[in-house]
Amino acid sequence: MKRFFTVFALIVAVSFTAPHAEAKKFGGGKSFGKSFKTAPVRKQQPQQTDTIGKQTPTAASSAKKGLMGGLLGGLLAGGLLAAFFGGAFDGIQFMDILIIGVIAFVLFKIFKAMRANKGTPMGHRESYAGNSPRQSQQQQQQQQQQQFRQGAAQQQSSGFESTDSDVPFNLPPNFNMNTFLNGSRDHYRVIQGAWNHNELEKIREYVSPALMADLTAERAQLSGEQHTEVMYVDAELVRADHDANMAQLSIKFSGRYKDNAEGAEEDITDVWHLERDLRKPNAPWLIVGIQA
Repeated sequence: MKRFFTVFALIVAVSFTAPHAEAKKFGGGKSFGKSFKTAPVRKQQPQQTDTIGKQTPTAASSAKKGLMGGLLGGLLAGGLLAAFFGGAFDGIQFMDILIIGVIAFVLFKIFKAMRANKGTPMGHRESYAGNSPRQSQQQQQQQQQQQFRQGAAQQQSSGFESTDSDVPFNLPPNFNMNTFLNGSRDHYRVIQGAWNHNELEKIREYVSPALMADLTAERAQLSGEQHTEVMYVDAELVRADHDANMAQLSIKFSGRYKDNAEGAEEDITDVWHLERDLRKPNAPWLIVGIQA
């Protein structure tokens, strides 16, 4: 029994004296300001838009071969050609005449089909006939292709979509996602360094006034400099939306950091919500919310 109380007291003591690196990072590991529902994104698969109304050479040649092969194959299957070249027509009878007529009819159909596939050599009539059937069909195909491309461009303007239908992913105009995410990783390190050294004026450049008031009160609870080091960090865009006045982005940071003084390590699992006033030229992106 005595040993049980000794172990229990040891557990309690360790729980109160163990280093808590979570409270040393930017924001103190708490959530402040605005919050939005977020979700990962996925790359949309490109769609083929140049195959409408096209017939590959292989398909066209296959169609011709099918026509010739079908008719000639029928003749061979019936033994007509073999009979013709094998001398079976010596002493022509009524059935022989009938067979010759069938062969002539089939050959006539073949030549007629081949001439229809060639078309007019110079194409003068078709060049000046603005409402010819072939030209109208080509115009319809071009219109269908243009409409399809326009629809695809509207649906896939960014090439990405949210995995959750309730989470928007509408990138602002002229937005370079890769450049933005690369800069976000650098800003995460800069802001964490400013938090360590209590450089609130530097942090003020990155956050909204309302969020700055909360962060100032939180930092006041920590005495002196902190020693939190970002070991590695990655950034992912998990929400995007905009209207005529405001653009909104949400970035999820993941990685690892440690407290150099206490030797404690923790995972980085933060989400920053940012806004930009599109009515002001060159307005900066400001952090308006933190989700820990």
